[in-house]
Amino acid sequence: MVTDEQLVEASLQGSAAAFNEIVERYQERLLRFLLTRSASRADAEDAIQDTFISAYRYLYSFNPRWRFSTWLYRIALRNVASQPWRYSQDAEIEPTDPEDPLQICLVASDHENVWLTAKRLLSDDAYSAMWLRYVEDMSVREVARALNKSVSWAKVTLLRGRRRLKLELADSTTAAARSESYG
Repeated sequence: MVTDEQLVEASLQGSAAAFNEIVERYQERLLRFLLTRSASRADAEDAIQDTFISAYRYLYSFNPRWRFSTWLYRIALRNVASQPWRYSQDAEIEPTDPEDPLQICLVASDHENVWLTAKRLLSDDAYSAMWLRYVEDMSVREVARALNKSVSWAKVTLLRGRRRLKLELADSTTAAARSESYG
């Protein structure tokens, strides 16, 4: 398998196919990440497009001593942060396609979905740190770099985020058990 760094080098040499491979490799992962930070799927797709345009334009500035994914997610975060809207923490999550059973299920089980709970409870930075660490499988150092924070900040934020989610999920489970036992 060709590494990201090899694809970057080939892209810098003018290979459109190499950059296309980068897009194919990261498009779905970025979409999943940006959907949690965008008001709609269209906004997330716009942010992805802007991310790849910026990545292509500034590919020469990529430092290969860091993982390419860290660099790319950092660009994506900047793009979504620069959009004129902000996702409201209190906004109800609605399915974008009312016929899609998966989306209907996700909306119906808001209290059971850990990522929806995390989005509701945590700050944007803390949520991003948790997502990058546990969904995108980045190291703590890579999370810190992607979010332009210190490694200490990343460690503390991840610990606090896990604790907060654990408490919330434990409270939900206890409440659900109580309602079932009396119901």
